This record gives sequence, C-alpha cells and structure tokens, in this order.
Amino acid sequence: MEIEILNAVGSKPLGKIHLNEDATVKNVKEKIYQNLKKSLYPDRQAIKLEAKGKTLNDDDSLKSHKIHNGTKLYVKDLGPQISWKNVFLAEYAGPLFVYLWVYQRPWILYGEQTTSPGDIATVAAVCWSAHYAKRIFETLFIHRFSHGTMPLRNLFKNCSYYWLFTLYVAYHVNHPLYTPPSRTYFYVGLAGFIICELGNFSIHLLFKNLRPPGTKVRRVPVPDGNPFSLLFNYVSCPNYTYEFGSWLFFTIMTHCAPAGIFAAAGFYQMAVWALGKHRNYKKEFPNYPKGRKAILPFVL
Repeated sequence: MEIEILNAVGSKPLGKIHLNEDATVKNVKEKIYQNLKKSLYPDRQAIKLEAKGKTLNDDDSLKSHKIHNGTKLYVKDLGPQISWKNVFLAEYAGPLFVYLWVYQRPWILYGEQTTSPGDIATVAAVCWSAHYAKRIFETLFIHRFSHGTMPLRNLFKNCSYYWLFTLYVAYHVNHPLYTPPSRTYFYVGLAGFIICELGNFSIHLLFKNLRPPGTKVRRVPVPDGNPFSLLFNYVSCPNYTYEFGSWLFFTIMTHCAPAGIFAAAGFYQMAVWALGKHRNYKKEFPNYPKGRKAILPFVL
C-alpha cells in the first residue's frame, strides 16, 4: 500500500512510501529514512496520525490504527538523539570523578592545604564512589532499556544535575572546617547506606530477569526469594525506595546539609517517576496488587 508522509511542522509533503499490509510503525520509520530523508534516522522520528496528534508506538501495526492505502502520516523530527546507555554513562562518570577530585582538596577550591580529609570524609568518598561505580556497572551489564534514545539536548541538563550536586556535596564533606558527626550517627548511616545499596542492586537484577533479552515484554514484578525484593509487597518501585534510602543514610552518616538537599531533590524526582509507573502498572495489569504504594510503603 502507498502512504503519503508529511512533515508534522507545516504539513509539508515529504513524499510517498510503499509498505506491505502487515507493516508496523517501525517499518514506516525505516522507509522514511531509506527513501525520503537520510537525516531522519528511525530514532529521530515520531510518527503521528495528525500533525499535533499522539505519537504511535514502533510495534503498532498499521492495521491497528486503520491505516490503509492512501492514508497520510505525519513525521516529527525529534532532533539529534543519544542512546540511553551513553546518557547514563555520562551522568554517572561525572559524579565519580568530580567527588574524587574534590576529595583531594584541590587548591582551586580550598587554597593551599596541608591536611587531609578525616576518616569519615574518606569513608563518605568511598561510599559515593561505590554508588556511582555500581551505577556504571549496571548500565553496562544489567539494565535493559525499553527506549533506545533520548534528545541530545537533555544530556546537558541531566549531567548538570548530577555533576553540580556532586560538587556541592563533596565541597562541604571534604572542607577543612567540616565537623564529623558522632560515631553512632556514622555507623548507623554507613550500615543503612550499605543495606540500601544492596537492595537497589537486587531490584535491578530482578527487573533484568523480568524482561527477556531483545524484547520489550512487561510483567508484574514480584518478590523472587531475595529478601531485599520483599519490598515489592509494599511498593511498585522499590529501586527508588532503596535509592532514596541510600542518600538518606548518607546524610545521617555525614551530617551534611547539602547531602540532605540532594536526597530531597532526588526523592522528589523519583516520586514523580514512581507515581507514573504505578499508574501505568495498574492500567496495564487488571490484577495488579491493590495494597502497593508507589515508593513509600503505606504512605505514597
């Protein structure tokens, strides 16, 4: 069948493509890239039935949207894209190197120094570095991304958040005038941080096993026998719960106000994501457990 393709901006015709009756939206994108506009690689395209309409999913068949011979489709240029794997690597590599750089008390931040950070600041540096090293490992070997790319322009916003917050927290924890907390706070915070990091890693492993390689299969996540996964009995996104817990306990361990601000900012964003995923789970799975909250057991 023959489909006419128009630019979603201005409705300017780009040309016509020919497809089989059982074609998908992904096939439309490939044809546009191959036959009409080489700069519009598939990940850069959003296909719509109307110029300002909803973006169609790649896996949707054209039949499911009643697209037939002579139908007009609109393509929107999403701009230059970057893979989510590279986004995460850039986001997480920055905090790792920035924190370790500040830990050395560079003269550009503190002036000439003859002392070194204390034991608690050293442990904090290890914890911070271990967290982001774990994230890089998960990005390379654990995560399976349902979306291949995101707009390149968002990379700078995302990196700025992580890198600048790292500088803010590290500057205070490693400052020559930093006053460490009591040993009780330190040990409670360190123990909680380690537990939450292990919990977060366990949940990411469970998510990986839910989705077979090369697919976008979605299933209801449930505890898998690992005690850390029992949090699924109470919340839809325990990975975010553990992530927030890590930074809450890091704040207790260091008694650093900027670390608390970082934990609060992270919780707000993760709560937004968790609520959205929680709603999607309930819409997608009719028998989704009703007792679960999004991120905080019994609360939110």
